[in-house]
Amino acid sequence: MISNLEEMPQALNYLISKVESLEEMVNELSIQKDVPEQPEWMNIDDLRQYLPSHPAKQTIYGWVNDKLIPYYKTSKKLTFKKSEIDDWLHQGHRKSTEELQREAGEFINRKKMKGGKL
Repeated sequence: MISNLEEMPQALNYLISKVESLEEMVNELSIQKDVPEQPEWMNIDDLRQYLPSHPAKQTIYGWVNDKLIPYYKTSKKLTFKKSEIDDWLHQGHRKSTEELQREAGEFINRKKMKGGKL
Protein backbone atom coordinates (compact mmCIF):
# COMPACT_ATOMS: atom_id res chain seq x y z
CA MET A 1 0.00 0.00 0.00
CA ILE A 2 1.23 3.49 -0.82
CA SER A 3 1.82 5.50 2.33
CA ASN A 4 2.58 8.87 0.76
CA LEU A 5 2.48 10.71 -2.57
CA GLU A 6 6.24 10.39 -3.04
CA GLU A 7 5.84 6.62 -3.59
CA MET A 8 3.13 7.12 -6.22
CA PRO A 9 5.42 7.46 -9.31
CA GLN A 10 7.34 4.35 -8.30
CA ALA A 11 4.11 2.38 -7.83
CA LEU A 12 2.77 3.58 -11.20
CA ASN A 13 5.99 2.56 -12.95
CA TYR A 14 5.70 -0.88 -11.38
CA LEU A 15 2.08 -1.26 -12.51
CA ILE A 16 2.89 -0.05 -16.03
CA SER A 17 5.71 -2.59 -16.36
CA LYS A 18 3.40 -5.39 -15.19
CA VAL A 19 0.69 -4.36 -17.69
CA GLU A 20 3.24 -4.24 -20.52
CA SER A 21 4.50 -7.69 -19.55
CA LEU A 22 0.96 -9.08 -19.58
CA GLU A 23 0.31 -7.42 -22.94
CA GLU A 24 3.39 -9.13 -24.41
CA MET A 25 2.23 -12.52 -23.13
CA VAL A 26 -1.26 -12.03 -24.59
CA ASN A 27 0.23 -11.04 -27.95
CA GLU A 28 2.46 -14.12 -27.99
CA LEU A 29 -0.48 -16.39 -27.18
CA SER A 30 -2.65 -14.86 -29.89
CA ILE A 31 0.14 -15.30 -32.46
CA GLN A 32 0.48 -18.96 -31.47
CA LYS A 33 -3.28 -19.48 -31.90
CA ASP A 34 -3.22 -17.96 -35.38
CA VAL A 35 -0.78 -20.59 -36.63
CA PRO A 36 -2.81 -23.56 -37.84
CA GLU A 37 -1.84 -26.85 -36.32
CA GLN A 38 0.08 -28.96 -38.78
CA PRO A 39 -0.87 -32.61 -39.08
CA GLU A 40 1.61 -34.96 -37.54
CA TRP A 41 2.83 -37.43 -40.12
CA MET A 42 4.20 -40.86 -39.29
CA ASN A 43 6.13 -43.38 -41.30
CA ILE A 44 5.50 -47.09 -40.82
CA ASP A 45 8.01 -47.40 -37.96
CA ASP A 46 6.45 -44.42 -36.15
CA LEU A 47 3.03 -46.00 -36.64
CA ARG A 48 4.20 -49.33 -35.22
CA GLN A 49 5.40 -47.55 -32.08
CA TYR A 50 2.26 -45.41 -31.83
CA LEU A 51 -0.28 -48.22 -32.08
CA PRO A 52 -1.03 -49.90 -28.74
CA SER A 53 -0.41 -53.42 -30.07
CA HIS A 54 2.87 -52.51 -31.83
CA PRO A 55 1.99 -54.67 -34.85
CA ALA A 56 4.56 -56.12 -37.22
CA LYS A 57 5.28 -54.25 -40.44
CA GLN A 58 3.71 -57.10 -42.43
CA THR A 59 0.47 -56.66 -40.47
CA ILE A 60 0.36 -52.96 -41.35
CA TYR A 61 1.15 -53.73 -45.00
CA GLY A 62 -1.78 -56.17 -44.94
CA TRP A 63 -4.10 -53.49 -43.53
CA VAL A 64 -2.95 -51.10 -46.25
CA ASN A 65 -3.43 -53.74 -48.94
CA ASP A 66 -6.96 -54.48 -47.65
CA LYS A 67 -7.62 -50.72 -47.30
CA LEU A 68 -8.45 -51.13 -43.62
CA ILE A 69 -6.28 -48.26 -42.39
CA PRO A 70 -6.03 -44.65 -43.65
CA TYR A 71 -2.74 -44.06 -45.42
CA TYR A 72 -0.96 -42.00 -48.05
CA LYS A 73 1.52 -43.27 -50.57
CA THR A 74 4.12 -40.99 -52.10
CA SER A 75 6.35 -42.77 -54.58
CA LYS A 76 6.99 -46.00 -52.68
CA LYS A 77 6.74 -44.68 -49.12
CA LEU A 78 3.71 -45.09 -46.90
CA THR A 79 2.80 -42.25 -44.57
CA PHE A 80 0.04 -41.95 -42.01
CA LYS A 81 -1.64 -38.87 -40.55
CA LYS A 82 -1.84 -39.13 -36.76
CA SER A 83 -5.31 -37.55 -36.54
CA GLU A 84 -6.69 -40.06 -39.06
CA ILE A 85 -5.08 -42.95 -37.20
CA ASP A 86 -6.68 -41.70 -33.96
CA ASP A 87 -10.09 -41.62 -35.69
CA TRP A 88 -9.48 -45.10 -37.10
CA LEU A 89 -8.62 -46.43 -33.64
CA HIS A 90 -11.78 -44.93 -32.16
CA GLN A 91 -13.91 -46.53 -34.87
CA GLY A 92 -12.72 -49.89 -33.61
CA HIS A 93 -14.16 -49.24 -30.15
CA ARG A 94 -16.45 -52.05 -29.09
CA LYS A 95 -19.14 -51.22 -26.59
CA SER A 96 -19.09 -52.99 -23.25
CA THR A 97 -22.00 -55.10 -22.06
CA GLU A 98 -22.84 -52.33 -19.60
CA GLU A 99 -22.98 -49.72 -22.39
CA LEU A 100 -25.15 -51.97 -24.55
CA GLN A 101 -27.55 -52.67 -21.67
CA ARG A 102 -27.82 -48.96 -20.86
CA GLU A 103 -28.55 -48.11 -24.51
CA ALA A 104 -31.15 -50.88 -24.71
CA GLY A 105 -32.84 -49.56 -21.57
CA GLU A 106 -32.86 -46.02 -23.00
CA PHE A 107 -34.35 -47.30 -26.25
CA ILE A 108 -37.12 -49.18 -24.42
CA ASN A 109 -37.90 -46.14 -22.26
CA ARG A 110 -38.13 -43.88 -25.32
CA LYS A 111 -40.52 -46.32 -26.99
CA LYS A 112 -42.68 -46.57 -23.87
CA MET A 113 -42.85 -42.77 -23.55
CA LYS A 114 -44.00 -42.46 -27.16
CA GLY A 115 -46.51 -45.25 -26.73
CA GLY A 116 -44.83 -47.28 -29.43
CA LYS A 117 -44.53 -51.02 -29.75
CA LEU A 118 -41.28 -52.76 -29.12
